[in-house]
Amino acid sequence: MSLDLKSGPLGRSPPASEVVAWGALSRQASRITNYHAFARFYDAVQGDGAERAAFIRQLIARHAPSASTVLELACGTGSILEHLQADYEVTGLDTSAPMLEVASVKLPEVRLVEADMTQFELGERFDVVLCVYDSINHLLEYRQWEAVFDRADEHLDRGGIFLFDINTERRLAALSDLPPSVHWFGEGHLLVMKVQGNGDGGVVWSLRIFEHQGGDRYLLHSEDIREVSFPRRRIEESLRQRFRRVWAHDERRQRATSASGRIHFVAMK
Repeated sequence: MSLDLKSGPLGRSPPASEVVAWGALSRQASRITNYHAFARFYDAVQGDGAERAAFIRQLIARHAPSASTVLELACGTGSILEHLQADYEVTGLDTSAPMLEVASVKLPEVRLVEADMTQFELGERFDVVLCVYDSINHLLEYRQWEAVFDRADEHLDRGGIFLFDINTERRLAALSDLPPSVHWFGEGHLLVMKVQGNGDGGVVWSLRIFEHQGGDRYLLHSEDIREVSFPRRRIEESLRQRFRRVWAHDERRQRATSASGRIHFVAMK
């Protein structure tokens, strides 16, 4: 599961002078790797995923109306599966043990698998394979994207769908032009985020979380997360080599276009 920090329940933004003062209070730092430290902050920053889950449900109903089983790759803390479990038999897969630990609390009856979404083998098939929250954008080489396409194909029943979303090249470029953003969330915690281009068409999300320790004490957690995207035409060509039919959707527009910032692809086996 990835980040879309523009959609979370974020509070007021303090003036820059206040940010500097807060930064000076932090004397310790922990590096976040595979969301090991960030897992417990993720839901507070992102929200409950209800709106995104509703759109995913619409796409499933449209393209696989008889679906009963769902596998989500990069399921993170399980916010999407939490909304789908009432209507489908759901399974989650993620490479981050801390994220799965959070998911297991919310989804005690759901099977959760710790595995790499480019290499897993579950030995069974599903009606729907999901990979959302632009999680595939974190795979920096296109061969890794194609490995996910292959894994999804291998785990789908005939007539099943692979549904995933991406941050487009256009959106990543637009994000890298924005100034840093600063937000309060949770119990007095502070998030500072900057998205910067890395020179090869991708971006780096620089995240700094100041965890409130009580009084005027804060613990700094930091992570630099890389994302990359690829042309829509290239993605669709790869999908058509593996799947019978391919669609592209934009939840903000009537159809996906060159202006789309996020595209949901649906590929039918």
